[in-house]
Amino acid sequence: MQSIVSYKERGNFGDSKYRGNCTGYIIKDLLTHFYPTSKPKKFVEIFSGGGTGKDVAEELNITNSLHLDLNNGWDALIDEIPSGSDFIFSHPPYWDIISYESQRNSYSKNDLSNQMPYEEFIKKLNLVNEKIYHSLVYGGRHAILIGDIRKQGKYYSIIKDMDWYGDLEAHIIKVQYNCVSDNKVYSNNNFIPIKHEHLLVFKKNRVWLFSKKETNTLQINIMEVTNITWRDLIQATLEFLKNKASIDDIYNILVKSKKAQNNNHVREKIRQTLNNNSNFKKVDNEWILCIE
Repeated sequence: MQSIVSYKERGNFGDSKYRGNCTGYIIKDLLTHFYPTSKPKKFVEIFSGGGTGKDVAEELNITNSLHLDLNNGWDALIDEIPSGSDFIFSHPPYWDIISYESQRNSYSKNDLSNQMPYEEFIKKLNLVNEKIYHSLVYGGRHAILIGDIRKQGKYYSIIKDMDWYGDLEAHIIKVQYNCVSDNKVYSNNNFIPIKHEHLLVFKKNRVWLFSKKETNTLQINIMEVTNITWRDLIQATLEFLKNKASIDDIYNILVKSKKAQNNNHVREKIRQTLNNNSNFKKVDNEWILCIE
């Protein structure tokens, strides 16, 4: 395998009518890449959906495999993974983009595709991913296929927001085909459709200790940082003041900034920056932002 993979055909694996099914070729390529001359001791598929992984196992003559999903009564949040494994493939829901309740014709409160806040989805996905990691035998791998999503104009990168368990061995980009959005015409010419998925491979390299990587998003006010230039602070101030302000207006805001602390010449510094930077233009007695 290489770091970018592309499969235009899904192959005769699983139920082609089951929405969200991935191509079986990616599971097949993973198994043959990591086991070129042998077979995994135990192949486990989590979120097995329409049966893709099971068909791959049969084609590769892997007889010791397990395929778990709400479809066959296994609940990823509360049920144990019933066997240790040296290779696990998971393909979880991409939040609530596809409702698997309608595909199963039954409701489950622990379905990760239920309507829920994004933060709750990530928290539940983390619980499943940690469970998967702990079930691996020493040297085992977890390959997770998951995509980015966009909802109401906001971009969500699930791989960035979820916790990572184990040592990252590979990050593979999978080109996406046959998306519902493929035939959609976007009025916004700046819009960039999502045409890829992420395949992360984590390895269990230690028995007692494990690596866990978390991403925290912080909201920071630029008035509270010092690693920012006076030009950038003045630009932000002018934007805040609707692009027209006197030196006094700018001073009354920026004198409260952390960068102004221990500086006895803030007003002079503002005047110097305004006069020496082509981004600022004086009109009468006020300054405007001029990006040319």
